[in-house]
Amino acid sequence: MPLSAAFTVVKVDYANPTHAQALVTLLDAYARDPAGGGEPLSDFTKANLVRELAARPQAFSVLAFDGADVESASPVGLVNCIEGFSTFACRPLVNVHDVVVAASHRGRGVAAQMLAEVERIARGRGACKLTLEVLSGNDGARRLYERVGFAGYQLDPAMGQAQFLQKWLA
Repeated sequence: MPLSAAFTVVKVDYANPTHAQALVTLLDAYARDPAGGGEPLSDFTKANLVRELAARPQAFSVLAFDGADVESASPVGLVNCIEGFSTFACRPLVNVHDVVVAASHRGRGVAAQMLAEVERIARGRGACKLTLEVLSGNDGARRLYERVGFAGYQLDPAMGQAQFLQKWLA
């Protein structure tokens, strides 16, 4: 299905109420999806996320709207990013933290266009690379990421590919 002729991708202005609401709504939809854990965002997260992102200059987000007038168009995609730092390159890197596309718009190129905007912003920040993590069973996302240039991370093939690990702190 082709994209709407008025499909729009923008960097989020966290002070814009339309952007803020779209960000929370799309992230909550992602959280509820099995790929996002299957649980809604907490009331605390819904109430504080946009303010907390805005307070961090290393964070930025991108939204996709199905329409030319962002104030009245339907939000259909979101990417949240956090800038980190590559010690080996001694330059910033950008971690793509969340990629969300409304079920109604999947397979229509929305994520690829948002990731192109993320790359443009990252290059403007002087970043040396983009990073992301993806669940091994999310075949559609894995194919997309490979198609737009992402690949497994390794330094020495004999040591294997990097794995994403986590440890929750109380």
